[in-house]
Amino acid sequence: MLNRCTAVPVGLLLITAALATTPASTAAKTLRFTAIPDHDATELQQKYDPVAEYLGERLGIDVDYVAAADYQASVEMFKNGDVHLAWFGGLTGVQARQAVAGARAIAQGVEDPKYYSYFIAHRSTGLERSEEFPAAIASLPFSFGSESSTSGRLMPEFFIREHSGKPAGEFFSHAPGFSGSHPKTAELVADGTRIKAGVLNYKTYDGMVAGGKIDPEVCRVIWKTPYYADYNFTAHPELEEMFGPGFIDRLQRALVELDDPQLLAAFQRSDLIAATNEEFEGIAKVARELGMLR
Repeated sequence: MLNRCTAVPVGLLLITAALATTPASTAAKTLRFTAIPDHDATELQQKYDPVAEYLGERLGIDVDYVAAADYQASVEMFKNGDVHLAWFGGLTGVQARQAVAGARAIAQGVEDPKYYSYFIAHRSTGLERSEEFPAAIASLPFSFGSESSTSGRLMPEFFIREHSGKPAGEFFSHAPGFSGSHPKTAELVADGTRIKAGVLNYKTYDGMVAGGKIDPEVCRVIWKTPYYADYNFTAHPELEEMFGPGFIDRLQRALVELDDPQLLAAFQRSDLIAATNEEFEGIAKVARELGMLR
């Protein structure tokens, strides 16, 4: 009969101790990613969950999409390490990378180096599309999108200052509002009851027209802004600690090689290409000029 106090071989003890103190494998860790909430939260969850599944299968790890309450919440989540990858706008991406040393912009839509916004107005204003900046909007109730939106606030305010010589607060006779999202801005202008004009990114407007959600004869484009850089995927440097050296490069390849039209539709992009921090220096410069970045 075996004595319960029989000594265990020293080799086995050493192996057991090593297993007990070895960090969890990368397969047990989870990459959490988020996106600025520029559309309805439920809609975004449905769009981004399949993207998480694709990345998980491609990289051999667990990937979860985590919703952000608002634009600044996405930056704070990234800053605190609660998420490790984010689909940011130009401004939020710059803010996040400034807050986290070593953070990298790694991918963007093929359209993003030449992004633009539409200034829109309700037909009751009588304003028509023009190549000239629509100075007449100064007397109209106006709405930006989110306060931290690149295409719905930062760059439009820059162009307002550039053409009028005044900050938005002085340019408009009524204090401009913030709808919170691009679709909401279009809806408010299309309704025309409280808001007569606004600004949003062209992708959202064109998509809403194509989907029959707004009538372009009622909610009219009156001016197209010049180009600027916008959306991007930014990676947190902790990913290299979590999944090993070179992981961010692997993640970049997985994003750039994503070719499923349905997954790309989640970003309203036809393709993804590589991105670098340097490409968004123009956005950072404008944000500093407007006091939105240190």
